[in-house]
Amino acid sequence: MRAKAKAVASDIEQAARVLRAGGLVALPTETVYGLGANAEDPAAVARIFQVKGRPPSHPLIVHIAAADQLDDWVEEVPQAARLLAERFWPGPLTLVLRRGRRVPLEATGGLETVAVRVPDHPVALALLSAFGGGVTAPSANRFGSVSPTTADHVRAELGDGVDFVLEGGSCPVGVESTIVDVTGETPSILRPGGVTREDLEALLGHPVAVPSASGVRVPGQHPSHYAPRARVVLVEPDEILAEAELAQEAGHQVGVFLPPHLADAAVKARAVVAVPGSLSSYARGLYGFLRELDQQGCDLIVASLPAEEGLGLAIANRLRRAAGPRSSA
Repeated sequence: MRAKAKAVASDIEQAARVLRAGGLVALPTETVYGLGANAEDPAAVARIFQVKGRPPSHPLIVHIAAADQLDDWVEEVPQAARLLAERFWPGPLTLVLRRGRRVPLEATGGLETVAVRVPDHPVALALLSAFGGGVTAPSANRFGSVSPTTADHVRAELGDGVDFVLEGGSCPVGVESTIVDVTGETPSILRPGGVTREDLEALLGHPVAVPSASGVRVPGQHPSHYAPRARVVLVEPDEILAEAELAQEAGHQVGVFLPPHLADAAVKARAVVAVPGSLSSYARGLYGFLRELDQQGCDLIVASLPAEEGLGLAIANRLRRAAGPRSSA
């Protein structure tokens, strides 16, 4: 039976019942679809790791319904965290704070910190309100693979591993939330995402660092992440055509991310994706583009990084992880 195009009130109530019973619900957010469980149920949280094939040391994000609930989930809220929550919630921003007693260690990968956010999606917010608690929800896909931005992506990848899938259309942001560590004296970005570094700096009034490594574990830090089946090769923009031709001649089925300035170029490749000129459109379509080239039978994808400004920082981060070294297992 074809699923509904959009969740209705009865779907929300059913999803809330599934969560209360310890089940897993795939829910839409503005970033990607999440695989949700009752954040206070260690057994349900453990099942997320099992279904995703995710290492239990990788912490999850706790989603809550409103900024005024933050104090219920963390030990303390520094002034910077309060300011960020008031400005960017609901929205694609996750704050890392000291774990409150309400959060089981299973949800934090054994850490004494917890990642929390309020999603900006009507279906997700309706579910959180109906459920009346926090929901841990990493992306609803196999660990390390391309994140889902439609309900069909979830069904295709996780199948019966999910007890209920809430429909919410395509995710409007398309890349995961920005994760900001606010446990120290100065906030820092641990994962770039839907809230830009420039937005954070404008609010805080000072530069915000994006360290290449952090002592705080958060989602999305694995060397290979957000990866399609095809191997991703990153080159300079003006090297794309030559790299694609060489790979094609070497026997690869090549997919190409063609940047806007090469839109009219002739490309020797199995499949081509025209990269949008708008960074917001690029971010919204990124994971769908990777999935499309997999479906076209490509075994190698040639791409370049956008300028790392605005959403370009998040897009570049995802492409680097997609091109990262993969386990030989």
